Amino acid sequence: MISKEADVLRALYQSWTDQMVANPNLTILNLRSMFDEWGQPALEPEDVSYKSDVVGGVDALWALPAGADKTRVIQYTHGGGFAVGSAESHRKIAGHLAKALGVTAVILHYRRAPEHPYPAQIEDAVSAYKALLAKGYEARNILTAGDSAGGNLAVSSVLKFRDLGLPLPGAVIAYSPWLDMALRGDTLKTNAATDALVSRAVLEGMAGMFLGGKTDPLDKLANPLENDFAGFPPIYIACGSAETLRSDSESLFSKVKAAGVKAQLSVVPGMQHVFLALSGRAPEANAELANIAAWYKALRP
Repeated sequence: MISKEADVLRALYQSWTDQMVANPNLTILNLRSMFDEWGQPALEPEDVSYKSDVVGGVDALWALPAGADKTRVIQYTHGGGFAVGSAESHRKIAGHLAKALGVTAVILHYRRAPEHPYPAQIEDAVSAYKALLAKGYEARNILTAGDSAGGNLAVSSVLKFRDLGLPLPGAVIAYSPWLDMALRGDTLKTNAATDALVSRAVLEGMAGMFLGGKTDPLDKLANPLENDFAGFPPIYIACGSAETLRSDSESLFSKVKAAGVKAQLSVVPGMQHVFLALSGRAPEANAELANIAAWYKALRP
């Protein structure tokens, strides 16, 4: 049984789905306006301030919890199928994560599809990461984190850092990552009736915009599941049992464990896609934040 607070997210997702079904010709601007409501379920994190910035040429929003360790930073990439969502819509979810971990966060407003298809998003993540290193942050004190498509970027950007010979971040946190552009996960079928938002049709549309009709769905950076994860940083993966993309989280966990990576997978019963969008409101999200904080604290020297 999920909490009544958690049902707020399911209801929001269902309202979006109903609007998309009723208006199949919604423009990308319509969709972006609708998905900017993603910030509503999370409560405002207390004692967190925000500051606009440009980091490595990328528009960004800093989340600055009072008393945070300013030598440590989360590079957060928002969800939204690479096409919708924004730093603003995700500032509270990132602010709660930063506060729970006792660090700062920089939320990237990376270039979005369809105007900017793959690999623009990874290029922006790389530019921002290089800028953080240039500002004096030690790689081991940087985390990459993100949700849904942003969870993909939190993983794929690290693979790109590895390809470029950059020092790798100290940890990765992925909320309900959407990883498989080929859409092969079993839970796309088995959880179709329980996920209030993410359907195969939605993913096909988002993947089409992201890949731009040119990139192979099995491209190793567009589809992180096609990689060897040797040497990858410790990773925490969280998802809900009710979501269609659960298989992506489980497949990623299997891949990283096989490569000897220190990894933790949390599948929370009854939860929807990116249930940590309920941070500060639902007990399930708050308990998961506490688990992530404990995991991160155990990694630190």
